[in-house]
Order: sequence, then structure tokens, then C-alpha cells
Amino acid sequence: MKLLLIEDSRRLRDSLTTGLRRCGYTILAAADGEQGLRLARMGPYDVIILDLMLPKIDGLTVLRQLRAEGNETNVLILSARDAVESRVEGLRAGADDYLIKPFAFDELVARIQALARRRFGKRSPIIEVGYLRVDTSARIAYADGVPLDLTAREFALLEFLAFHKNRIVSRQDIEEALYEDRFALSSNAVESAVCLLRKKIDRPNQPSLIQTRRGLGYVLTETFEPEGEPAP
Repeated sequence: MKLLLIEDSRRLRDSLTTGLRRCGYTILAAADGEQGLRLARMGPYDVIILDLMLPKIDGLTVLRQLRAEGNETNVLILSARDAVESRVEGLRAGADDYLIKPFAFDELVARIQALARRRFGKRSPIIEVGYLRVDTSARIAYADGVPLDLTAREFALLEFLAFHKNRIVSRQDIEEALYEDRFALSSNAVESAVCLLRKKIDRPNQPSLIQTRRGLGYVLTETFEPEGEPAP
């Protein structure tokens, strides 16, 4: 998942950026509302994490501007403003959730996960595809009940494909979702990542659950089509 964090506190911004990256998220960060609004317009993102008391442009103005422009990205407000009136104002301005500072990091992650599931129309954190079980909450995947040893990036790729189960995603979709600067990637970065993931989840002598749709992209599915055989 790709996140945008708009937070003026450098200490908190750096801490959250480091922590969320360790969880396998791709994250961009902005230090003020002006920069945050600019980055938000450059999306797409799965979730925008937004402080309210920002320099240059305050958080509510950023939120209202995005909604006025038709940007429907899920927004989670982080704020020290704990009054009911402030929470109501944020939600009415278009926020999807509101978390009061100080907060527990695990709660932030859980709320991000919930918003991501909402975006993809998933109520359960568990996504199953054939023998594969992806737990998007615990951030672990199983093949035939056996935990898979995946890196954070590999799980992020599998999670992205699982959220789009039975739907084709293009290489550009994957690049935008998993990498902070897709233009700095090598031309075969996605193909290499998919190949490594296949090696960890595929069964011997059976079609891969991650199928290639030539000229279109990839799809995670248990319905095998011969023309979807992995490219060499």
C-alpha cells in the first residue's frame, strides 16, 4: 500500500515514516500543507495521514480542497485537537477517520489497514486464493497452512495482488503502489519482484496463482488460463 503522511513535526514524521516502511508500506511525507497538497494531487495513494495544525496551509483546508477537486482517497486525521467539535468538523470536512495524539503506533496501523480494506470493499482481513491465505492484518501469508517467509516488499506485492483478486493489474499499477519513485526503477523491477514471489508461493509442477496477461499485467487467481502462463 502507498501512503502519504502530512505532518509538520519532524520527529513524529520521521518516526512514523520509519515505522510504516518497516511494516512494508510505501510512504511519502510532507512537512507542511502546501507540499502535502501538491503530493496528494500526484497520487494515487491508499491512505492519506493528515495533521490539522500545519504551516502554510492548515489540514482542514487541504482536506476540503482535495474533496472539492474530487479526490476520494481515504483520509485519516492525526491531531492533538481532542474536542468533540474538532472531530466532528474533521469528519464533516471529508475525513474517513480521526485519531487523537498521542496514539499507539499499532492502533494507527490497524486504522490504516481498515481504511485500505474499505477502499477495496473487503470487510475481512483474510483473503484466500486457492491454497493461499493472506492475512492483511497480521501481515503474513500461508500456503496450505504453512507460513511463508516473505520480505516486507514481497508481502506488499502479494497484498496488492490479493486486494485485486481476479482482476488484472498493470505493471504501472504495481509500480505506483509499491515504489516511492517509479521513474527511478529498472525496466524489469516488477517482473523480477513477481518472479521472486512466485518462487515462494507456487506449488511444484502446478500453474502459478500469479498469472501473466501478456500486454496487460498480472492477476492473482486460481482460475488457470493457458494464455496466462508466466513469461520467461
